[in-house]
Amino acid sequence: MDYKFLLFDLDHTLFDFELAEEKALTLLLKEANVNDISSYMAYYKPMNKAMWESLSKKEITKEVLVKTRFANLFTHFNRTEDGLFWAKRYEYYLGQQGDVYPFVTSLLERLTKENFQLYAVTNGITTIQENRLNYSPISHYFKQVFISDKIGHHKPDIAFFNHVAAAIDAFKAREALVIGDNLLADIKGGKDAGIDTVWYNPDKKVNTLDIQPTFEIKSLEELLSVVLNLDKS
Repeated sequence: MDYKFLLFDLDHTLFDFELAEEKALTLLLKEANVNDISSYMAYYKPMNKAMWESLSKKEITKEVLVKTRFANLFTHFNRTEDGLFWAKRYEYYLGQQGDVYPFVTSLLERLTKENFQLYAVTNGITTIQENRLNYSPISHYFKQVFISDKIGHHKPDIAFFNHVAAAIDAFKAREALVIGDNLLADIKGGKDAGIDTVWYNPDKKVNTLDIQPTFEIKSLEELLSVVLNLDKS
């Protein structure tokens, strides 16, 4: 069966989130008159990552994440700040960052010319992701963009993928691929929904989870051989 529907994760797959986060945090911390920016970043990044993982596991809600992550950051450095205010400032700054990895634009251009239907499937905050896409060079390649915040369910929840399937005209799971960097959110989510998956693993991480992707690629260039050659061996 030929693949037709390509469901792309955004952050860490197409978007250079590390660069976007670095830029946005720098702007925010300067506004907050923080002098030791590197120390704040060193604390914030793993904390934020852990909170998003907790969200994927349904251990916390999106509202808790948004309201507490910056309050926790400033509290760690003995400052009392309005976490929600700084969350809104971060949304503003991060929403301006549309950097993508090298080869992303040419990849999406090639896939579009090969008549694949491209969709974005992202866990994130609606205003941030929509603004970042608008600032990026890739928004026009996607027929639809599915954001967890707007849907009300987060990957890997099967309800997220059921929503995607229902929203895409003539969608068939056997003709679809989920492409993403996160074994839990992207690969487990796709597998649970009966969709083949591509684990984008540029850092060559060891898979320590009982979650096996249909394909594993180390570079985005390899995706072309997966979808064009259809080698599932």
